[in-house]
Amino acid sequence: MVKEYIPAELKHIIVERAHGCCEYCRSQARFSTQAFSVEHIIPVSGGGETGLDNLALACQGCNNHRYTKTKGRNPVSGEFVPLFHPRQQRWQEHFTWNEDFTLIIGLTPTGRATVETLQLNREGLVNLRRVLYSMGEHPPAEEREDEKR
Repeated sequence: MVKEYIPAELKHIIVERAHGCCEYCRSQARFSTQAFSVEHIIPVSGGGETGLDNLALACQGCNNHRYTKTKGRNPVSGEFVPLFHPRQQRWQEHFTWNEDFTLIIGLTPTGRATVETLQLNREGLVNLRRVLYSMGEHPPAEEREDEKR
C-alpha cells in the first residue's frame, strides 16, 4: 500500500484545527510518548482524498486501531455502523465523559461503535487521563470551556 504524501503546511493546519488533540480519543499530543499522525478519514484505498475535509489528527493508538476501517460494530445492536467522522460530526453529539473524565462513553450507535473499534478507553489512556485530570490538564482546554457554557 502506497502512503499518500501530506504536505507539511497541510499537516500544520490540521494540528492547529485539532488544538493538538487526537480527534477520536481527545488525547493531547503534548503528553504523548509517540508522534500523532494526520490520517485519512476515508482511506485513499476507499476513494478518500488528501484534503482538509478528509484529514484528521489521530494518536498512534487510534490510528492503528482504525487503520482503514470506516465502520464498526455497535455493541448494543450488533449492527455495523459508520465510525465517527470528525469533519462531518461533532464529538459532543456522539460521546461524553464519565464523571471523572477517565472514560469516553458512546452516546449514539456511531459513538459506541467508535469507542469499541478504536478502543478509546485503552488502559494506558485511562491511567493518563486520571493523572492529567488530577493535575488540571484533562480534559483538553477547549472541552473545559465547552463545559462552562
